Amino acid sequence: MGILAGFMVPHPPLAIPEIGRGQEKKIQKTIKAYHQIGQRIKELQPETIVLLSPHQVMYADYFHISPGAGARGDFRQFGARQVAVEAEYEKEFVEKLCNLASKSHFPAGTKGEQVSYLDHGTMVPLYFVNQYWTKYRLVRIGLSGLSFLKHYELGMMIQQTAKDSERKTVVIGSGDLSHYLTKDGPYGFREEGPAYDEMIMKLMEKGAFRELLECSEEFCQKAGECGHGSFLILAGAFDRVHVKPQRLSYEGPFGVGYGVCAYEAGDREESRNFGEQYEQRVRQLVAKQRETEDPYVKLARRSIEEYIRTGKEIEIPENLPREMYRQKAGVFVSIKEEDRLRGCMGTIRPAKSCIAGEILSNAITAAIRDPRFTPIETAELDKLIIHVDVLGEAEAIDSLKELDVKRYGVIVTRGHRRGLLLPNLEGIDTIEDQIAIAKEKAGIRKEEQVQLERFEVVRHK
Repeated sequence: MGILAGFMVPHPPLAIPEIGRGQEKKIQKTIKAYHQIGQRIKELQPETIVLLSPHQVMYADYFHISPGAGARGDFRQFGARQVAVEAEYEKEFVEKLCNLASKSHFPAGTKGEQVSYLDHGTMVPLYFVNQYWTKYRLVRIGLSGLSFLKHYELGMMIQQTAKDSERKTVVIGSGDLSHYLTKDGPYGFREEGPAYDEMIMKLMEKGAFRELLECSEEFCQKAGECGHGSFLILAGAFDRVHVKPQRLSYEGPFGVGYGVCAYEAGDREESRNFGEQYEQRVRQLVAKQRETEDPYVKLARRSIEEYIRTGKEIEIPENLPREMYRQKAGVFVSIKEEDRLRGCMGTIRPAKSCIAGEILSNAITAAIRDPRFTPIETAELDKLIIHVDVLGEAEAIDSLKELDVKRYGVIVTRGHRRGLLLPNLEGIDTIEDQIAIAKEKAGIRKEEQVQLERFEVVRHK
């Protein structure tokens, strides 16, 4: 049967009367929309519900799928221990999805479960669904720190698994919108908050899922959303499928955005291959940028590509600019994929005989040895944006007033621990943020005093 419908929902615990204690009256549009969804699910009578939650187990480089026969949870952390939700898992669906991921070398599976009880991102939707329909089994999936496209691709795998399983399936993408809507809200106000909510509701009510992929990750982070990954997986579950979208509600009286949309699956529609379109656009963008890369970036790219494809390091080539042979300096190589950091490693002071050698070595290190990421694979090579930063001499400073996040990078030192952060990085707007991140990289606690150094860079793009 495959996927019959999908739903974008928020997960405010206050919607449950035992928790809201009257506050739920302020989000009656959301509650009414939830009851509409419950009625629709009752009419569809799905055998499987796939639920995507940002509060499920989450890893930087892996999608966790809940294993086992089932789970239970309650709302004790919200003062309503007596309100509980239980779910029986669809083990056959999980097994097929994991097998598909394994065959595709896709980072998803049942390993690494930390807690088995249900999270509120799962329980709030099921609280309403269960009032209308309980004859289903659940597939519970968390988000990850991977790219937007990876989330969308997981949705495509869910679609294929639902088709192969021949079970009537519904997908629920659980996630709140911005948490920065009002000054008197629990998280305060940022201008990106209402802008994000307006944008998401406009595109989700139209089923414009390609635009969901094209959102800036920096913008999403500044907006303080928690559901974008869920919505991407939901969108991927309808890749190449005509959908009939419907906006059911939107409100944000508590400073957090709650949006509800429904999607009815129709016939196959090849023009809605949004994942493929987006990936092609990324490759075209990289191909254009490659034409304008300077010798520093070209050398880093060549080093990475040769090593990933053959496992061999190249020699320093001829015909480079003279200073790349004659000068020595610390060098950082930064790698991005789909506007997301994919690796960044380097040397504060020169370790090689010249800048060219520094680039060759550090490019490989950034590609395969950055502990925050898995090694870059061959299929990614034509989607990579590469920057090379050549560091100037570091100078000691005594005051934060001598720093400028746009102009200077910072080095923090305490004993043998040392951390560095480059200047002019997206999303880092204050000196305090710059120092905090440099300390974190060095394993230095926030409150610990450090010696400060600053440096300038020449950035090659």
